[in-house]
Amino acid sequence: MMHYVRMNPQRLATKRLMPGFFRVQKGIEIGGRSFDGVGNVALLHAGHYDVVHVRSVWVKAAEHGDSQTLRDYMNGCVLAARKGTVMVSPFISPQEKQVMQVLINEQHPFILLADNGFRDYYKPSDALFDACAAGRVLILSPWPYDADKRHISRADCVSLNSMAEEFCMAMETEVRGKR
Repeated sequence: MMHYVRMNPQRLATKRLMPGFFRVQKGIEIGGRSFDGVGNVALLHAGHYDVVHVRSVWVKAAEHGDSQTLRDYMNGCVLAARKGTVMVSPFISPQEKQVMQVLINEQHPFILLADNGFRDYYKPSDALFDACAAGRVLILSPWPYDADKRHISRADCVSLNSMAEEFCMAMETEVRGKR
């Protein structure tokens, strides 16, 4: 808690230096769906996108000793990011969060789909704040902010993963159409 309080002046200064990355932007249209967003909207003009979606069957196999498929998938996501692909995901599962942490640590851009909208003075926390200030992340939400929402539901998880796939297909189609 003390670290958080000590960092408040620095976060405020960063928000003032980079106001565009920390202002909630409404009505971002992607693939016929409207999102609100915080972060670098220029990531919507990247050349390639791919989804990070760890399947439960891979996790169950890893729990029973066969972790090769899961490791290969997670490593493949990071390798794609290293080659310039913008990874898109709600980053819900622990394995997806591990991929996001590597993306943050290696300073690769990514798009995070959030399960709740943004209050007026929203700011990402901790490592996401730094990635946002550096222009490496765009956080999108298809839903308005709900102060009463505390936990993500299974239906929200499924919906966000589907949206990530739809997003990538729509963006790849748009990129191909411009070539």
